[in-house]
Amino acid sequence: MNSINVEETAPKGVLSRPVVRLQPGRQKRLRAGHPWVFSNEIDMTAEAKAIPPGTLVTLADGGGNPLAVASFSPRPLVSARVLDRDPGVAIDRAFLAGRIRAALDLRTRLFESPFYRLIWSEADRLPGLVVDRYGDALVAQFNTAGTDLLRDEILGALDDVLGPSVVVLRNDNTGRALEGLPEEIAVVRGVLDGPLELVENGARFLADPAGGQKTGWFFDHRENRARVASLANGMRVLDVYSYLGGFGIQAAVAGAKEVVCIDSSRGALELAQRAASLNGVEECCDFVRGEAFAELARRGEAGEKFDIVVADPPAFVKSKKDLRPGLKGYRKLLRGSAKLVAPGGLLFAASCSHHVDAAAFAEQLRGVFRDSGRQGRVLYSGGAGPDHPIHPSLPESAYLKGALLQLD
Repeated sequence: MNSINVEETAPKGVLSRPVVRLQPGRQKRLRAGHPWVFSNEIDMTAEAKAIPPGTLVTLADGGGNPLAVASFSPRPLVSARVLDRDPGVAIDRAFLAGRIRAALDLRTRLFESPFYRLIWSEADRLPGLVVDRYGDALVAQFNTAGTDLLRDEILGALDDVLGPSVVVLRNDNTGRALEGLPEEIAVVRGVLDGPLELVENGARFLADPAGGQKTGWFFDHRENRARVASLANGMRVLDVYSYLGGFGIQAAVAGAKEVVCIDSSRGALELAQRAASLNGVEECCDFVRGEAFAELARRGEAGEKFDIVVADPPAFVKSKKDLRPGLKGYRKLLRGSAKLVAPGGLLFAASCSHHVDAAAFAEQLRGVFRDSGRQGRVLYSGGAGPDHPIHPSLPESAYLKGALLQLD
């Protein structure tokens, strides 16, 4: 493989990195700030194909000029993920601790309580790494071969910066398979002897980071939950796909007269019920185990009405091939939800599928009015909270779409 010149003072590990060249003229996106290099932009020589997945490499243009240091896996579509634009920098525990410390400093400025997404992958300049913080407990996802190879250094850096008492790995997402990685759930620091308590917008909740969905709690809806709760005083609220009751319980704490939370998970509903008790709102909350579409249909046929309906489903579109059936699923969900909204009431709708872009989501919202035959307006549209920052060159990081509608 072609060698490359770097500073003679660079650490020995830097000098020994393999060099991966881009095809001639294919460096423009990378130079413009995109953190990914796709396989069809790389000169996939036999030497490049033989590099073990996740290896740190020096990226170079077609002429051999160094561009960046990146983790490299020849098999996936996203073959290289940039860690730094300085190809001579050492990617070690100190480097990782610096990135984690910068992310922590930002969250400390944003939030009073230590409950948030601490690391959001490329947006925090740590591609493939997700870390959620629950006080002195951390839940991490190592989503790429690059982060997996750096696991010990990352865990050490987290120790250096935060000294967590508990660290849970939730490496059971399907994306790891694309990187040739096994799925796993493991407690690698301390002891996890029950659900973790968190506080959001003044309300207390319980999350199960080992047995719940993804990292246990969805911090991304923090601002959306606060907005819905601010309108809930004296209202009757339906929270569909409620999971741990994030929307519903916060509405109850804000003064809702009645809250109904629907979810198919018995374990999630049990934790939600416990959270309602922690917040002293158990008397106005009802937790119903059931399938969302069936419950919406049943309640619609019974003529039930709610002042606020929240429809926050899991990702219906997990890949591009799922787009058409997934959009039909969203349309059906919103149709059934709108039927339950009282005249003048509110519908909060969300999509966490990054394959459903803003235009497609907006079309689903227009469908609410067409399908229901009702007039109305969009009061608010937005996305994830600031602990899920958007990488300016990576639209995929703006995955969450949410909108608040009023129906006449």
